[in-house]
Amino acid sequence: MTSTLYACYSQPEDEQAFDRHYEQVHSKLGLALPGLRAFTGTKPAAGPDGAPPAYYFIAALTFDDDAALSAALSGPEGQAAVDDLANFAGAGVALMTGPTTVYS
Repeated sequence: MTSTLYACYSQPEDEQAFDRHYEQVHSKLGLALPGLRAFTGTKPAAGPDGAPPAYYFIAALTFDDDAALSAALSGPEGQAAVDDLANFAGAGVALMTGPTTVYS
């Protein structure tokens, strides 16, 4: 069973600056994590009632298992990614991890 890290970013004050930093810097730090199997990003749309989404951007990084995810985050590449959050995620970010189940 794979394990996924979800990074849920709050609405930034400057969307263009957030997007630029994420694309040019932070995504590259994520891609450098050892053992990374998949890395996706989603900008949620408004809800069916037109309500704004709870988060501006959600990244999902998938690893083989909890041990691989923990190893990636505890290494220098993981520390670099965590340290970079202060450079663009000032509005806040919620980080969650857990085993991933595929339903088919």
